Amino acid sequence: MYVAVKGGEAAIANAHRLLADRRRGDRSLPALGIDQIVAQLALAVDRVMAEASLYDRTLAALAVRQARGDMIEAIFLLRAYRTTLPRFGYSRPLDTAAMKIERRISATYKDLPGGQLLGPTFDYTHRLLDPSLLTDEPVDEPMQRTVEDDRVMRVSEILAEEGLIEADGDMPIDHETGDLTREPMEFPMTRDLRLQALARGDEGFLLALGYSTQRGYGRNHPFTGEIRIGEVEVELDVPELGFAVSLGSIQVTECQMVNQFKGSAKAPPQFTRGYGLVFGQSERKAMAMSLVDRALRADELGEDIVAPAQDEEFVISHSDNVQATGFVEHLKLPHYVDFQAELDLVRRMRRDFEAARDGGMDPMTEAAE
Repeated sequence: MYVAVKGGEAAIANAHRLLADRRRGDRSLPALGIDQIVAQLALAVDRVMAEASLYDRTLAALAVRQARGDMIEAIFLLRAYRTTLPRFGYSRPLDTAAMKIERRISATYKDLPGGQLLGPTFDYTHRLLDPSLLTDEPVDEPMQRTVEDDRVMRVSEILAEEGLIEADGDMPIDHETGDLTREPMEFPMTRDLRLQALARGDEGFLLALGYSTQRGYGRNHPFTGEIRIGEVEVELDVPELGFAVSLGSIQVTECQMVNQFKGSAKAPPQFTRGYGLVFGQSERKAMAMSLVDRALRADELGEDIVAPAQDEEFVISHSDNVQATGFVEHLKLPHYVDFQAELDLVRRMRRDFEAARDGGMDPMTEAAE
């Protein structure tokens, strides 16, 4: 643990005051409210919730404000807060088939049961800066549709009817779902633990790995079977009652990626799956997660592990941005003693090098001896 050197407390206190000043900014402007961040920076809030593993929009918005918009710092703040909360049980698996859908698209079937639903998306915008957003101009009310509570068929179910895709990944009956937040990581991991790690993994890191699989660094030729965004019920089994109780609903993004598989000695040629599920509206993260999930199934499917995205220990050990931040940013903290030791070593090696050179010997041979 690092501690401030003697006399550093005043400097640290002043740094905190300066940080608060910069966070507030120009006093002539209205302060940014938590409700504004929740309503108008919703995608930033969703990312913080997802990678902090805590679904609370108000707290995530507070973290964004406190971190001055630094997403990883906000994730760190919210995850640290999460560790202070009591744990009273585990909810049932989310039934995303019963989702109240706001957005649902498939890149594999143009006409699919339930239809395509574009929802709120940047996909069809021109990626040009909009000067009208410099002022608070009126915005048209969105078109509303009738909410349908019926179960919406999955694209994977269409393929399953013909036996063209692997079965959904059911775990053995005696399998106990792990909890990455309460148990130390051990390799190899079961898929449920891998998915937990990927769900809270850094979006940029997973995006780069997912991209690498598409460029040949892994056996991935993916098609987006389906992306859906909407509200799902969270239910908790209560033994005293004998039935599940709804705790409310949360917004999630689900992605099922369909991948080619040429078959093996144990399985015929068929499509395989990659899966992503993330808090809030986080399509890029869910897609990247599903690509990496499929790549990490290489050993399960009898494929050679030849790329970084297929290396479970490499991916899982480096996907957590809170851990990565700690390792990188600790380099800013005092290393005076360590550096002095390194400095003395280099000076001694230089003296030996120069002595060998002046004595007519090959310095590198002398160093090797």
